[in-house]
Amino acid sequence: MKIEKRKKNGVMILDLKGKILIGDAISELRTAINNLVDENETKVLLNFQEVPYLDSTGLGEVVRSYTSIKKINGMVKIVNLASKVKDLMTITKLITVFEAFEDEDQAIASFN
Repeated sequence: MKIEKRKKNGVMILDLKGKILIGDAISELRTAINNLVDENETKVLLNFQEVPYLDSTGLGEVVRSYTSIKKINGMVKIVNLASKVKDLMTITKLITVFEAFEDEDQAIASFN
């Protein structure tokens, strides 16, 4: 998995690319989120546009990301869920925890 960081209108966007599975991908996501916490980034948008799949460990890491940012009074939102990922988040009821968007600009605007 690859993660690209960019900032738009005060929101840190993590473009996630590839499957989020147990192993290196989890470590990369954890490191990226820990760095955002260290930088006191409180508005985080996870872009799943290029994530075709995540396993239960990946799902757990996404939840951990949410919790880590929330601890610094921040908010994590998600955008562009692929159908398999959306199905998994719906089945686990995590879709009710995260604000999910299909449009990046709407997601960014929702932080204000």
